Formats: sequence, C-alpha cells, structure tokens
Amino acid sequence: MPHTTLLFAIITSQLCITITYKCNGHPIPDFPAILVFGDSSVDTGNNNYIITPFKGDHPPYGLDFPGSLPTGRFSNGKLVPDILAAMMGLKETIPPYLDPYLSDQDMLTGVSFASAGSGYDDLTTSLSHVIPMSKQPGYLKDYVRRLEGIVGENEVARILGSALVIVSAGTNDFIFNFYDVPTRRIQFTIDEYQDFLQKQLQNLIKEVYGLGCRRMAVSGLPPVGCLPIQMTAKSPVLRSCSHKENADAKSYNDKLQKLLPQIEAELPGSKILYVDTYNPLLDMIHNPLKYRKFSKSSTEITSLYKDLNAI
Repeated sequence: MPHTTLLFAIITSQLCITITYKCNGHPIPDFPAILVFGDSSVDTGNNNYIITPFKGDHPPYGLDFPGSLPTGRFSNGKLVPDILAAMMGLKETIPPYLDPYLSDQDMLTGVSFASAGSGYDDLTTSLSHVIPMSKQPGYLKDYVRRLEGIVGENEVARILGSALVIVSAGTNDFIFNFYDVPTRRIQFTIDEYQDFLQKQLQNLIKEVYGLGCRRMAVSGLPPVGCLPIQMTAKSPVLRSCSHKENADAKSYNDKLQKLLPQIEAELPGSKILYVDTYNPLLDMIHNPLKYRKFSKSSTEITSLYKDLNAI
C-alpha cells in the first residue's frame, strides 16, 4: 500500500526530540508508547469488534502481513503506527484497543483507537456505524483507567506525557459528506466545511491534551482527487485526478498548518507537529519511477532520519 509506506517515511522524517534509538546512523525518537486516533489509515483492527460493514478482516487485505493474514487493517501489510513502533523498539505492531486479548505490555506501549471509515464530522459515521473521532477520546479515558490499574497514576502520567499521539483523518468527511454525497455541501461552502472540520479536530486535540498527552503528530489531507475511489467515480475512463478536490485538500492543509501552532500556543507544554502527506504522495503519483525501490533501507528514507527533531 504505497500510501502507508510513504506516510511512514513522512512521519518518521518529521518526528521528535529525546533520542535513545538509532537507525542507519540517524536518531529515532524515544517514545514510551504510541496512541493513535483516526480512520482506516491507522485503524489496526478495531472495526473487527463492532457491527459495521467497514471491515478489513478478509482477503485481499493482509497479503503481505506476517502469515499473510487479514487482521482488520485496510492494507496489504502493516500500517504506519506498526512500522513506527517496530522502528522505535516498542513492539512489532500496534494492537487495536478493542481487542479483548490485550496484554498488560500492549497497554503500556500503546494502542490504536482509530476506526476505518471515521471522520471529524459525526455525520460521516452515521450510516457506517464506525467510531467517530469525537468518541475515540472516550476510549482513551477508559485506557487511562485500565493503565492506572497496572502501573499506577504517576507512571501513567509519565507515559501519556511522553507518548507519541498520531491523528490521521479527514478524507472520509470530504468524500462521503461533500463530494460524492453532497449532504454538507447543501449546508456549507468548501471554506466553511474546512473550518467546521478543523474545529472538531481542535476539540479532539484539547480533549486528548486534557487527559495528559503532550506530543502529537497531526496528518494533513492527501491529494484527495487522486485517490482511486475518486478517480473511479469522477473519471472512470481516463482515470485522471480531480484538480478541484486536490485544490480543496491543499487549502485545507494550508489552514491546518496555521491552526496547529495556534493550538500549541494555547496548550502549555504541548508539541504539535503537522505531517505533510499531500506533497510527497502527489510526487509519488506523478513520478512513480522514483519510488519503485522504496523500502526502509532506501536512500530516500535513510536521508529522512536526519530531520527527527520536531516534537
């Protein structure tokens, strides 16, 4: 899944601060845990445990996952949080929080609260019955209570304060509520809907911060008009990108880059990183030969480790 592989490189290239691990001579951030909120880009299997048609627990998903088993990840293999956890020496994969067999060690080193099909707009999940972004911090509250029973309040405060929080969502809101199903387009202009979504994101960040998390990486939108679902819907013959939808994604990202520092300034001790997925993915789409041998050992990724100094 090129989106997942490249997003891993992008996030890894833009992360962190205190260093103990090394990779190819470049520093890797030292986080005690990874906590994940979002949609299918970071859902490691929570939808397996809820009643919804949005499931990735069947082939062809999981083809390149260890054992070639579909795990609920909407990917042929691992997702970004899994790869980051392995690179940081935490564990091989990030488990879904709803997994009834979570071990204490899994709890200590991080989980995913994400749900495929989710979005910042609660309307996005009204028909699919997946977990909206507004509800995912509620699972974090439950996680905190469970973790306190394992290691106590002081250690939980330390883990949360140093954990890496990944937030990746927004694409489904535009596809399901504005472009393909114009429910919100009747109510909002594109500019107004962008602001509406970012207000919901701001609420989520503040709620997660209020529970003790301080270090966050927030992903912008990809080039939405170049996603296969949109090219198939809008240009089934030529399979060309929707320039309008890409322009909307870019303007959303421009707003987000201005908003995140403002939120950070309002939340003492926080570090909130904007993760650019738009430009690297667009470059991959337009120049695929540059990435034909893209892997963890590639020069492209190795050179990115030098920038691990953002949060």
